Amino acid sequence: MHTKLLGEEILIVEHLCKLHLIEDRPFSFYALPPKLKGVGTFPVRAMAEIVETT
Repeated sequence: MHTKLLGEEILIVEHLCKLHLIEDRPFSFYALPPKLKGVGTFPVRAMAEIVETT
């Protein structure tokens, strides 16, 4: 599946931790990768921004 997704230029984010801190709230997800081409894996700065509902 990884090969198929990457072949379609769909990036994969894996091995996230502390997801329990988000709980069951709406959030926006951001993964900021470095500008690299031709590599299979690289670290990203992954962030979740909690969306406040009123």
